[in-house]
Amino acid sequence: MPSATLLSELRSQTLVCCDTLDAEVAKRLGPFEDCTSNQAIAYSELQHHRHEALLKESITLADELLEQFESMTLEQLAVEIAMVKLGMQMVPHISGYIHIQVNPFYSYSTNKIMENARRIPHLFSHLSPEFDTSSLCIKIPSTWEGLQACRVLQATGTTTLATAVFTIEQAALAGEVNCQYIAPYAHELKVHIDPNYHDPNPQLHLCVAATRYYLHHALDTRVIPASLTTTKEVMLLSGADRMAISPHVLKELSETNYASKVTREPSLFTGPSSKYAHAPKRMHFENDEAKFRTAVTRSDGGENERKLVQVINILCDVQLKLEEMMKKLHGELQSKDGLV
Repeated sequence: MPSATLLSELRSQTLVCCDTLDAEVAKRLGPFEDCTSNQAIAYSELQHHRHEALLKESITLADELLEQFESMTLEQLAVEIAMVKLGMQMVPHISGYIHIQVNPFYSYSTNKIMENARRIPHLFSHLSPEFDTSSLCIKIPSTWEGLQACRVLQATGTTTLATAVFTIEQAALAGEVNCQYIAPYAHELKVHIDPNYHDPNPQLHLCVAATRYYLHHALDTRVIPASLTTTKEVMLLSGADRMAISPHVLKELSETNYASKVTREPSLFTGPSSKYAHAPKRMHFENDEAKFRTAVTRSDGGENERKLVQVINILCDVQLKLEEMMKKLHGELQSKDGLV
């Protein structure tokens, strides 16, 4: 009988989600509960030559459907279609939700977020009429505007995840508006972009605090820790309801024997030294925008708001790269067809 690995041990305590749109990773290391993604993950995946046909199909379909979406450019729609197509490739390896993130440029517009969130299942249905859109979860930045969109979407049957959570106040409002999930970032997003950058203040304890907050105050929202960088961090959060893990960490978990020293520290959910041994007190922000914004701004002297803004900026930069990629390919296709 093969020795237990860290991945198999983790799966005995936590529902494991793959933080990738690489179907080969899911096939090799799955099955997984959920598939989580964002624009940076999509951009990285679409650089592979194997997706050349997918990119061309996305542009062609965007050209056909564009008149249905007057507020969008062809490039924006092609990006969304490509992300949906990548998500559909993950379906055979996922038993839970496929998570697709809204355009980060909409982070401060409740109406645009809701429009985007409703367009995504439409695109899935167009590409695959038999696809069950109830297995979609829409990832939305946890700004005030994003969380207000979550409130309306959840009330009308769309499952949401509030992403880029860096404060307990964001977690509290996400619970008030009935988000299905939140994704607290253990590290600021920059650590995944700049290999020379070290996050001086990882927030693993926030994942524990948010979990205890929801359980203690009888809120249905659940926590999916994200932006984890090492197997040690993953095992410290074992016992979380779900966990989003990147391919390189999944690979290391699958190759590391459970008897290794990395497993000897107790989980933060059960260890005696947990910073949040008791649940944070109940907070109310749903009807007080100023109170929420001020609380987020003041969290850790402004550091946590900076991290949220950083996520939005990085993903906006990647969104522009995706659109430029689509624009370039569209021009090449038109030239090939003699249309320009």
